[in-house]
Amino acid sequence: MKQRPRRGRILIISAMITGLIAAVVVIAVTRASGGPAEKPIATTLDCAQNQPIAAALSSGSSWAMCWRIDPYSGLTLENIHFTPVGRAPIMVLASLAIGQLEVPYDTGERTTEDITDHGFGGRNLQTLSPTECAGEILTTHVPNFGDGKVGGGEDRGVLCQAEVDTGIAYRAQSGGKVDVARGTALNLSTISKVGWYEYVNSYQFGADGSIRPALGATGDLSPEDYTDDPAQGRAVGPGEHDHAASHSHNAVWRLHWALGGRGGQRAEQYDADFTGEQGPKSPELAGGLTPITKETTRKIANRRWWRVVNPAVLNEDRHPISYQIEIGDTDSYRFTDEARDHGADAPEPAYDIAFTEYVECERFATKNRSCPERSVMGYLRDQQTLDDLVSWVAVGFHHVVRDEDQSPMDLHWQGFTLLPRDLTAQRPDLPEDRAKINGRPEPGGR
Repeated sequence: MKQRPRRGRILIISAMITGLIAAVVVIAVTRASGGPAEKPIATTLDCAQNQPIAAALSSGSSWAMCWRIDPYSGLTLENIHFTPVGRAPIMVLASLAIGQLEVPYDTGERTTEDITDHGFGGRNLQTLSPTECAGEILTTHVPNFGDGKVGGGEDRGVLCQAEVDTGIAYRAQSGGKVDVARGTALNLSTISKVGWYEYVNSYQFGADGSIRPALGATGDLSPEDYTDDPAQGRAVGPGEHDHAASHSHNAVWRLHWALGGRGGQRAEQYDADFTGEQGPKSPELAGGLTPITKETTRKIANRRWWRVVNPAVLNEDRHPISYQIEIGDTDSYRFTDEARDHGADAPEPAYDIAFTEYVECERFATKNRSCPERSVMGYLRDQQTLDDLVSWVAVGFHHVVRDEDQSPMDLHWQGFTLLPRDLTAQRPDLPEDRAKINGRPEPGGR
């Protein structure tokens, strides 16, 4: 079923919502100074280009947001709110979109900046079929070029909205009783074709409040990128000939935070390591959070993660609400454009995550033509204090070609996870007989 494009407004109230919501809904935002909000503040989610997306999931919790198609970034999500079951809605992100995708080949003969040079919107954005979308296909006006002032455009079904099963959400057995439930998630995805590759741009919003941005690549190997050097490619035809060049998919996502509302955001880095002390059963570790107060870049390490926190908004346990940024599998990289701008003698990875202060024109990780500075490394040069915070999450995938990639190749995925940390005092979907478990349980109790 296709939905026609139109401007939309929703009002979300702090209540359980069932199924999909369309048209008018109310949002109540939890906002407090130094404590939990006693009363939700009603606000309107007013979307400029399309009907808002709102969906309730298996836990009874729900998501609501605006969406549009940017000619460069493609699917762009804005004003993203999560409503835990029985609680007031919480604003999480002002915007979420891919900020660059670079595909450099190991031969050094080719690289592309697919977002800024080609774009995931316009004619590169594909019209979806029921085979590509098991849920609802949403329609919007897609300009053929840029903003549509030249070249016109048309209404097309380009966004797939689906509720997907995420497997077992939890299972706990105590006193002869098993508490178990399956989970679901709201999955939003588009498909864009750039050159020989076709990309599935996906965002999954979980019933637990998690967000999983991911980029899947399929299509065909580039027929122009073969090499005689087995160190830079793999044979995909008979014998030891036809070496398809290895290459990378270097993606970075731009997250403009608004956790509990715009401004007042803080970033922190968690690290844990062995203390050198031996406990009775195992070696001891110690860990803690370090504030990140200025614009900066950071790299992954064992037992390291980051979080964005709003210290002015507390959950019912009086803990500040936050989201943890988990970068899983990645082949860390440095954008070739940044290497040219900031020293070609520095091929080592530049960052796995960067934090910058929001500036409207700073939209892309590299080749940002609308700003005095053209890349993330330039944005943070002035070391602004962080308050209206933007995260740039970089995830790389080094593709060493297999015989099975012909043809077409199976999807390969890269992405990361945003995990709620202390967003609520307990899990959003508590089994009734576990509502009293908050803190250290009584001995022998549950």
